[in-house]
Amino acid sequence: MKRIPRRVLCVIAGVLCSTYAFSDTPTAGYDPSAPKTRAQVIADFAEWRAAGYDPDDWIDYPENAIAAGRIVAARRAAQAANPSPQ
Repeated sequence: MKRIPRRVLCVIAGVLCSTYAFSDTPTAGYDPSAPKTRAQVIADFAEWRAAGYDPDDWIDYPENAIAAGRIVAARRAAQAANPSPQ
C-alpha cells in the first residue's frame, strides 16, 4: 500500500480547515434576542416616534411608551398577517 506524502495530507487538511473557517453561518429566521445593527435600532426608533412616542416627554413617560409600544405591536402584527409583495 502506498503512503500518502505529508505535503498532500497538509494540503488536504488546509483546504478542509479553510472551508470551515470561511463558510457562512446559516441564518435561521427572526431571533429577537440577537443583537441589532445600528440601522435596525434607528429604524425601530423611527417607528416608535411615528407611533407617538416622545422621549422628551418625561411627564407622561410610562403611559406614552406603553401606548406607542401597543401601536407598534399592532402595526407589526398587521404587517405579519398581510405581507405586502416587494
